[in-house]
Amino acid sequence: MYTDMIAALMHMRERIRARARALRAELPLVIVVFAGVLAAGLLTDAGARQSPPPAQIDSMEKLGEALFFDTNLSMNRTQACATCHSPDHAFTDPRDSGDAGRAVSIGDDGHSMGDRNTPSAAYAMLTPDFHINAQGKPVGGLFWDGRAKTLADQAMGPPLNPIEMGMPDKRTAVARLKENAAYVSAFDSLFGKDILRDNDKAYAALGTAIAAFERTKQFSAFDSKYDRYLRGEVQLTEKEELGRVLFFSTQFTNCSRCHKLKEFGGAEGETFTNYQYRNIGTPVNTSVRALNGSKPGYVDTGLAQNPSAAHLANAGMFKVPTLRNVAVTAPYMHNGVFKDLRTVVKFYNKFNSKNPRHQINPETGQKWGPPEIADMLAKEELESGSALDSKRIDGIVAFLKTLTDQRYEHLLEK
Repeated sequence: MYTDMIAALMHMRERIRARARALRAELPLVIVVFAGVLAAGLLTDAGARQSPPPAQIDSMEKLGEALFFDTNLSMNRTQACATCHSPDHAFTDPRDSGDAGRAVSIGDDGHSMGDRNTPSAAYAMLTPDFHINAQGKPVGGLFWDGRAKTLADQAMGPPLNPIEMGMPDKRTAVARLKENAAYVSAFDSLFGKDILRDNDKAYAALGTAIAAFERTKQFSAFDSKYDRYLRGEVQLTEKEELGRVLFFSTQFTNCSRCHKLKEFGGAEGETFTNYQYRNIGTPVNTSVRALNGSKPGYVDTGLAQNPSAAHLANAGMFKVPTLRNVAVTAPYMHNGVFKDLRTVVKFYNKFNSKNPRHQINPETGQKWGPPEIADMLAKEELESGSALDSKRIDGIVAFLKTLTDQRYEHLLEK
């Protein structure tokens, strides 16, 4: 009995050894195959896509799309435009940055973070180029301070930002383009042969291509419940209708003073921003400042950091954002200081209410933090409404939810 058992164990041991020898022999082949798959771009992370073969990049939009999802345009090859502007999350950053939550984005190096919230790229195509209007007011431009005059200028910013995608210079970025035969063919075809030999021209072409992709309909669908309501396809609920009336009112609220572009309230194609700049007294996001290495006493002067508007009168002003998809793009304000949409409405309401309860931030249980820059507050707009009760606040929030593109309605909190 024992002899048979020992024999069986010896046989099993030899089978195991034989299999181990076979695996060792196969291992180099496995490694080679895996390396080939990586080189072909067939394995990617959640933010990247395989670049299509040259024959498929036959338009500016397709080239821009490939670039938008390409993590190779970041220094460590970990981050694409789509990482911070995810198409699945209304073109905002869904990642959690630890104690900062989603207030700011983590850079390609895995730890760097800025001081401002990533704005949605949705509907950005409709932003006018930065300019000073006839009334002397700054209008348009991209980023919270409008420092990128055009959509293409904005697209060229993140790859070279050391705390974002981290490329050291244009030459390095263009070298990454040259690694991809599909890109070489597409750039030569769309921008002129040998354009990749000129780093400045090639990098500008990269921005032009990404901007072309961002002008496609998937960024600006105009198919929210509100749009369908305007076309007579759906009806608003009683709460949503109350919010709509309040939002466009010039008597009860101040919402449309800044968050309306067209003269007639409720017109089709409304982007819910006048593309101007205001200082609304947003408090500092202390959680972010504790993490991002800001020097003690640092103040984000907003528009005053824009070289085209760099004077003291603009300090503390930030661009009025679109309210399209606002209900699914938390957190809010230029620094992500508020987590909940209802908190934002309550923040505005505090300027018109003498009720002590309305002077408390519901997220902290403490008084609202002081403005980072108290001078030049937009008091005319902030104090032009009436105090709102809970029913009216709920109505405004309900209306803002109707501005969600149909593809993102599943993200709405019920």
